[in-house]
Amino acid sequence: MASLCRIASQRVLQNVTVFGQTKLRYENHRGFSGSSQQKASMTPVGFIGLGNMGAHMAKNLIKQGYPLIVHDVYPEAVSELQGKGAQIADTAAEVAEKVDRIVTMLPSSPNVLEAYNSRNGILSTVKKGTLIIDSSTIDPSVAKDVAAQADKKGAVYLDAPVSGGVNAARDAVLTFMVGGKPEEFEAAKELLQCMGKNVVNTGPVGTGQAAKICNNMMLGIAMIGTSETMNLGIRLGLDPMMLAQILNTSSGRSWSSDTYNPVPGVLDGVPSSNNYKGGFSTALMTKDLGLAQNAATNTKTPTPLGSLAHQIYRVMCNKGYSHKDFSSAYQYLKEEE
Repeated sequence: MASLCRIASQRVLQNVTVFGQTKLRYENHRGFSGSSQQKASMTPVGFIGLGNMGAHMAKNLIKQGYPLIVHDVYPEAVSELQGKGAQIADTAAEVAEKVDRIVTMLPSSPNVLEAYNSRNGILSTVKKGTLIIDSSTIDPSVAKDVAAQADKKGAVYLDAPVSGGVNAARDAVLTFMVGGKPEEFEAAKELLQCMGKNVVNTGPVGTGQAAKICNNMMLGIAMIGTSETMNLGIRLGLDPMMLAQILNTSSGRSWSSDTYNPVPGVLDGVPSSNNYKGGFSTALMTKDLGLAQNAATNTKTPTPLGSLAHQIYRVMCNKGYSHKDFSSAYQYLKEEE
């Protein structure tokens, strides 16, 4: 991964020469104005949002040698990062004052709007030439609005939501879906390749979010299907380990079955084997499926399974599963008669 970071730094520095407009736009950006790869890589980076995913992403940047200035609305979230050498900022505005590259990883559209637009938000103090990478999963229209506001401040905003889950965040093998201009995408890759394995430019700002909500709609549907299948097989007398092995070598195979199986004990290191703690909460999956349904309505796209999955996860939230990992769909179905 370190070699990927060095390669990305080379590309960025070359882009300063190749793209005249990029040079003008980023000339005040310390990460691109240095004469060496080391200077670009060692420029302090801001990181805002240290939840289940963000904390791992920030740790991976520290592992690659980046000095971090971090902020989270929950003070306890920053303590571990502080122990690893990160500086702590009291507000998002304080982060923006001190850096010219910022990564945000927040739960929802309202959280993003608060972090960027509030009195102590990023855009209140952001410097010209700052590169902002938002890895939250939000409404594509919100991403476009924040990008427009950042542009008025002379900053660049990219939407770069992720896929892969907490384990992929921990192991720096996330997939980033990045909306932004090609030259801006190339600039962001220096950081993104240190947190993920696949970094894809999906098109203009907002398309990263479009790709993410499509992915999560499929994920939500697949997890319910896997949960239904495992529950039925177990009730028919099949051993869950054996059934999972059959599914994972047959046409029913999916990420939900072979990497994130919802049945406790089938796989180690996943939320289902830890009482559905950690991971990606049912509440967040419900939120993402809601975004997909809004997009489907706006584009007049039929999504019957997406709609049904959204309803099921909403019911789960009402029955106390909000803070459990979304794979607790298995537990919910198991308890239904």
